[in-house]
Amino acid sequence: MYHYQCKGTCSTSIDLEIQDGIITYCKFTNGCKGNTQGVAALAIGRKADEVAAMLQGIPCRGNTSCPDQLSRAIRTYHD
Repeated sequence: MYHYQCKGTCSTSIDLEIQDGIITYCKFTNGCKGNTQGVAALAIGRKADEVAAMLQGIPCRGNTSCPDQLSRAIRTYHD
């Protein structure tokens, strides 16, 4: 399990698991519950690279967002 510390968002961290390039687990800590649960549910079962590309750069507060932070977490994921 990879634990990513979010920066600049209401969500404080993301727990992430990727197996064979597919996101198998994604859970946000804090943030807007419905939105973060929805983003996580949509990400699970999809190719990590595709999810990262779709979510990269989405702004909310400042120049980042919870989806953008997920994109960053995917890109820095360590097996």
